[in-house]
Amino acid sequence: MTNPPAKTLAELKAQITANQTNLSKRLFQVAQYLLDHPNEIAFGTVVVIARDAGVHPSTLVRFASSFGYSGFSEMQNLFKEQLRAEAPSYNDRMRIARESEGDQADANPISLLRQFSAANSSALDQLVTDVDLAQLEKAEQLLNDAQTIYVMGVRRAFVVASYFGYALRHAERRAFLIDGVGGLTQEQASSMGANDVLIAISFHPYGQETQNVARDAFARGIPVVLITDSHLSPLAAQATAVLAVQEASIHGIRSLSASLCVAQALAIGLTDPNRAKA
Repeated sequence: MTNPPAKTLAELKAQITANQTNLSKRLFQVAQYLLDHPNEIAFGTVVVIARDAGVHPSTLVRFASSFGYSGFSEMQNLFKEQLRAEAPSYNDRMRIARESEGDQADANPISLLRQFSAANSSALDQLVTDVDLAQLEKAEQLLNDAQTIYVMGVRRAFVVASYFGYALRHAERRAFLIDGVGGLTQEQASSMGANDVLIAISFHPYGQETQNVARDAFARGIPVVLITDSHLSPLAAQATAVLAVQEASIHGIRSLSASLCVAQALAIGLTDPNRAKA
């Protein structure tokens, strides 16, 4: 990379996103893990991080070197500094919650309710610091100026998409949910025009249907607001505004609380009488 090493975690994230297409398969794998698990990077050793990321420890060193650092520990310091500046992390709080439940943490509905409540509470606490507020404002302006707002998300993301469409209509905005009923996804998406906006909601493993519609919208010059779980999402390249949201995960089950909160904030923000359409 030609850029000097980033001095803050925000700068590093921006550099990783900008250079993602230049990364090898293994370095891209490291990039995904770093962006998706910043707290684990701050806490972990090279051996543990490499194991969890599915790469050899030397790959971490090579990744750090490619971004101008003398070693992995120098880059890791950015994650530690960010963590010191924030409230206790979601993972820290969840470790405490599990310890407080003891051996019965996974055994009964009350314990599960406590775990899910604690995890979602922590994820929501971190949401304001995780989301790029400039991108949030950009997304809000795009939606405000749109003639019609199209919303799409498949499988797990469909929950957020359907709620978003509902909330937008209650905000008295023209909104259309691309639900693909009858296999008519492309036909529904084809009605989007230059004055419209597509809200694409997609989480790993990133539904191909949503990718196809977002790619088509981008090719036609239609703005795309993306709600996703990583800045390295394959849809990010087609997005005008990217809102990367970290959800709570318990026993392999990922929540949707943070994504729904973003949808609520954007939809309700459109009811502000002081926000004039362009």
